[in-house]
Amino acid sequence: MVLLVLALLAGGCPIPAIVFAFGLDERTVADWQRKAGTHAKAIQEQVVCQGQVDVGQVQGDELYVKTQGGTVWMATAMSVFSRLFLWGAGAPHRDTALVTQVITHVRAAAQVGRPILWAVDGFAAWTSSVLRVFRDPCYTGKRGRPPLVVWADLHVVQVVKQYTGRKLSGVDRRLAYGCMRCAQAIMHASQVTLGVINTAYIERLNATFRTWLPALTRRSRTPARQVPHLEAAMFWMGVVYNFCRVHATLQGTPAMAADLTDHIWSVRELLFYRVRRE
Repeated sequence: MVLLVLALLAGGCPIPAIVFAFGLDERTVADWQRKAGTHAKAIQEQVVCQGQVDVGQVQGDELYVKTQGGTVWMATAMSVFSRLFLWGAGAPHRDTALVTQVITHVRAAAQVGRPILWAVDGFAAWTSSVLRVFRDPCYTGKRGRPPLVVWADLHVVQVVKQYTGRKLSGVDRRLAYGCMRCAQAIMHASQVTLGVINTAYIERLNATFRTWLPALTRRSRTPARQVPHLEAAMFWMGVVYNFCRVHATLQGTPAMAADLTDHIWSVRELLFYRVRRE
């Protein structure tokens, strides 16, 4: 029953519906989801965030969420080529601290020395945090602390949408760092459609989050009670998306496309994965 309930939660089934169908207590189902999300977050750190992913083009974006405790912002990032969900974080405010949590884990997942394109919206904190996180000390042999140097093949493009009223009137693509020619080359190597730099892929992933997480649905009657519960639900759904769900264009899961595994995981395998304890 636990496996079935968690599989339904990963597919967007609301907790009240599960309570009605199985005769369970709502607090029991919420506790199962919280524990599964904590376990999934540990799997994401130990399997994805180990410097093994050729992330190529990374897209980052934010979600605005209403909860019973007030508004919450969620920031997420994904690798376009593999469709791999890299990391997500929630916070009461849309600020530098929020996006830095995501960017730090993207760096932990990325292979050092490989070209990386960040495609983000106009929120300036993305660019400043990327340039601060993606740098290493440059040892010159001189005394004192070595200077920090941004990765050699790192590029950041801001995709800013312009509106007239509520109607989209244009899209401005601004090079925030790096080389636009190199950024376009990375984009063409990672996308099979939409031959311009964009944030469409992360927006689709966020739409999937909104579909599968009832707490993210605008004007929902089942809002999240607090940020930790919202993050647990996000990680449970995100890790199931990475390892258990077959993507039609990939003919496999995002984790398979990123060479993190050679098979489709079941929910049982995900739950029984042995997490290393520090």
